[in-house]
Amino acid sequence: MCGIAVIVSGIKIVLSSLDPNFISPIPLLEQQTLFSVDDIKEVLRRRGPDSLGCKKVLLRSGVSSLPGGEQDVVAFVEDEAPREGKDSHMDGGAAKEFIRELQFIGATLQLRGINPIIQPLVDISGNILVYNGEIFGGIQMSSDNNDTEVLMQHLGLCCPHVSSPHNKAHTSGDRQSTVPELLSRIKGPWALIYWQSSSRILWFGRDAFGRRSLLVHWPTKEDPRFLLSSVSPHASVNESSESANGDGIAKIDFWEELPCGVYSLSIGALGTDDYLIGEVLKHDWTDPKLKELITWERTSVQPKSEDLCASHQKVYSRKEDSPLTPSILMESKLASTDCLLTSLPHRVMIALQESIMRRTALNTIYQATSVDYTNKCNTPVAVLFSGGLDSMILAALLDKCMNAKYEIDLLNVSFDGTFAPDRISARAGLKELQKIAPSRRWKLVEIDADLLKLTSETKHVMSLINPARTYMDLNIGIALWLAASGDGCLQDETGNDDTCGSVKYKSAARILLVGAGADEQCAGYGRHRTKYRNGSWLGLNDEMKLDMQRIWKRNLGRDDRCIADNGKEARFPFLDEDVIRILLDIPLWEIADLNQPIGIGDKKILREVAHLLGLSEAASLPKRAIQFGSRIARESNRKNFGSNRAANQASAGSVTIHRNNS
Repeated sequence: MCGIAVIVSGIKIVLSSLDPNFISPIPLLEQQTLFSVDDIKEVLRRRGPDSLGCKKVLLRSGVSSLPGGEQDVVAFVEDEAPREGKDSHMDGGAAKEFIRELQFIGATLQLRGINPIIQPLVDISGNILVYNGEIFGGIQMSSDNNDTEVLMQHLGLCCPHVSSPHNKAHTSGDRQSTVPELLSRIKGPWALIYWQSSSRILWFGRDAFGRRSLLVHWPTKEDPRFLLSSVSPHASVNESSESANGDGIAKIDFWEELPCGVYSLSIGALGTDDYLIGEVLKHDWTDPKLKELITWERTSVQPKSEDLCASHQKVYSRKEDSPLTPSILMESKLASTDCLLTSLPHRVMIALQESIMRRTALNTIYQATSVDYTNKCNTPVAVLFSGGLDSMILAALLDKCMNAKYEIDLLNVSFDGTFAPDRISARAGLKELQKIAPSRRWKLVEIDADLLKLTSETKHVMSLINPARTYMDLNIGIALWLAASGDGCLQDETGNDDTCGSVKYKSAARILLVGAGADEQCAGYGRHRTKYRNGSWLGLNDEMKLDMQRIWKRNLGRDDRCIADNGKEARFPFLDEDVIRILLDIPLWEIADLNQPIGIGDKKILREVAHLLGLSEAASLPKRAIQFGSRIARESNRKNFGSNRAANQASAGSVTIHRNNS
């Protein structure tokens, strides 16, 4: 996990292609700002504790060497240094000049590559990259490669134009890729900011599902800079500005989640008042397979009566199956005539196992810290663990992907001690995992918290969830932030009852597996059952599609920021491109059958996967969101509304937090 940011000053931003009503403020000679570069560095460093770097691109006007001698822009790259109001590259004169610059900041949590990486990376052509992501496919990677270095090499080969369908490489007959074409090929989560020096274009964006956070601040009178950052500095949490629209004056938050996609900021000719113009464009994804996933179209939505009868018969026969042994699971890919290849739950299970394998492969890496995680840390991967269906499947499949010498941490948070539903199911889940994988050392890390004592921590998490601002977001954010810290206790392994002692323990795992995406794709939410009752299969499918197409805004950005603040990296096996494809290829009535009771018909396909893994108890557990399973929602309702009943009457989940009073 990394933290990335860019600060663009002295440029008038044009957004006509994205928002025709946007009016960019004129850059000022003396401009007030709400926070400093150091404020951004402070929050990014928590995400990337291994290294922190900063580079500047200074922009100045000049006369083009082209015929006609038109005004041009010249860029200089330099390391960060203290600056006064005057551009150091301007000649003579006592008058202050506009500061026209791009300042890149990168903080790195290094999980790949044998050489130390300090972002931003700068190549010999003056291109600059800050990258927060992983490459699990689409670009060739070897086991000792670093994602950022490999991507930098490929970006340097891209044609220096926003769009160049006819541009040819000089060294071969193959057409050069554009930046959007290259980024469309990447499989895996990413957010990126890239300065293409030859074209004076700033490229930025996040993957098609928004699995990595990237916030944007469009220039306002209060702060005329254009800003991108993985996370919000504390000083900007309470800020908003006024914007005129057809309905009058509207309040706009300082930060907003950047919608998924690839964008370019092309810096061009000077304006009439000695400022530069930067035009922002959004580019289409170019990979056909990726486009199919984004549209999220399922071919088989509405079953016939005979389809449902056949599905029920298959479910009955599957429950009679024996759990898969590791050897059967690995050999299933080789047995071309084996029934495993045609069984839908087996296909889903294999896709999930391959997804987890990609996300937990332990490569030899350079370590900037005092701990060598590949050699000295015996617990490199942890699972955010409620003991529920999704986290149990992740834990069981992780066991099949990792060498038996490694321990696995199961991180569980509770705001009601041993009485929280998630604590009860986590302890039961631990016993079930020990039965199916007795040779593995499982460590249930119990993280207990008292919401009333988390005053400063709550304010900190409010800055992490920003621009989200409901009590539901805050409750989820606090629970995720505490769980990801891994700072709790292990029960004494000499006994199983609650009277046994416990020892303090802090997980050193830097990779955390998270079950995000399972409910959206497999009809796990209560609203899915409501939509099914009101609109049958088509209504259910539409609601699931809506959930997947807004997961970047409602869930993933917030979750990424809260988890990464601990110097940990969240990885989402259910949101792997191949897993999404497999689930879309399966008829909807095989994914879920909401005519069946809760704990049976919802997420039916995953319950069948759990049965195959030998997790019969977990296979029947009902869905519980983390804010309810950990009991933080109850404690929050008592704190902020006086009782659960009062909170329900106020619809607390959607009530906006008054930040200045929290």
